[in-house]
Amino acid sequence: NLITNPPRKAGVSARKQLPAKLVAVNETTPSRTALRVAMRRAAHQLLDRPLVLDDPYALRILPAWSVPELDQNGARETNPFGQAIRAFMVARSRFAEDKCSTFFQAGTRQYVLLGAGLDTFSWRNPFHDQGLTVFEIDHPATQTWKRELIRQAALTEPATTIYVPVDFERQSLADCLLAAGFHTDAPAFFAWLGVVPYLTLEAFRNTLRFLRGMAPGSGMALDYALPREALTDAESAVFDYIAARVARAGEPFQLAFTPQQIRLELEAVGWTINEDVDAAANS
Repeated sequence: NLITNPPRKAGVSARKQLPAKLVAVNETTPSRTALRVAMRRAAHQLLDRPLVLDDPYALRILPAWSVPELDQNGARETNPFGQAIRAFMVARSRFAEDKCSTFFQAGTRQYVLLGAGLDTFSWRNPFHDQGLTVFEIDHPATQTWKRELIRQAALTEPATTIYVPVDFERQSLADCLLAAGFHTDAPAFFAWLGVVPYLTLEAFRNTLRFLRGMAPGSGMALDYALPREALTDAESAVFDYIAARVARAGEPFQLAFTPQQIRLELEAVGWTINEDVDAAANS
């Protein structure tokens, strides 16, 4: 069962200028939360059955020093917080990838990971030989680190993946994507996972303005945090546990929405929510 902190899931379909930043990271330091998320996905491969997200690359992509820690820091299956957090993180990835598949069948050939971190979809891309291009967007420091981990793991960078480093303080996401070969006149599917709670409201709305210009038929999967006052006691305990950890990592939570608020934000830029999946539906 996924007791979740927070984030509910929104699958948004249909229909660009400048996000201020996706995750608060130091100019030269990769995101620590990106590593922790990747460790949860890897722990899922070791601890959970059946697998919600079957990811044979989850362990390979990790820095070697982190692998012995997979049964620590709340990853142990005997730790209810670890179970809940791990379940949420793999469920949201599975949700996004399933929706990407649906959009691919409808003709979408561009998949954009906003705040890609150590995501491994590029190696698991079931449509790599059918024209699905993956654009991985992240802060330059985090992306450089990931590509070094790829080299250390003796993995080959997939030919269908394009890495797009973006310093959101100084560069336009639109400009960087266009320079990388992204087509604004063709539909795209976006995975915006593990990012929104770290943004300011201004940065969130700037990103939505960027998405407003997407071609008809585009879609998105995103997660967002509920305000603490909207949580149950159990959910609040998980939320406080995670919030304290990410704050210590220098990447604190800043933004939360009720379901009605997120709906209004998206509708303001021409997007329609098709699904808003809560913890019970994810369990």
